[in-house]
Amino acid sequence: MKFVGMLLCSMVLFCSVAKAQLSAQKEAAYMATLKAVVDYKINDEENYRDIEELRENKRFNEDLLKMLSKLSNRRTKNSTNSRVYKILLKAGKDIYNELN
Repeated sequence: MKFVGMLLCSMVLFCSVAKAQLSAQKEAAYMATLKAVVDYKINDEENYRDIEELRENKRFNEDLLKMLSKLSNRRTKNSTNSRVYKILLKAGKDIYNELN
């Protein structure tokens, strides 16, 4: 009887771990899709010239660095970082679903 109980507990725990891993893989797929599409569209003929001008714009680069300094890739994330991450995941998921 103990064995059956332990077996059931192990199965529930394994399912939880597998579900978490699947969720993490989906998130990674959404982020990878988002990055690939952004990289692709940056080189789009319509966007390329404007983006190159922005790269040369000192004021824009300073503002961009200031914005990026509010983010963190550390495991403990602040609320701004969490909101940005959720926005990116949603965009990645939407693009993934649109193109898949």
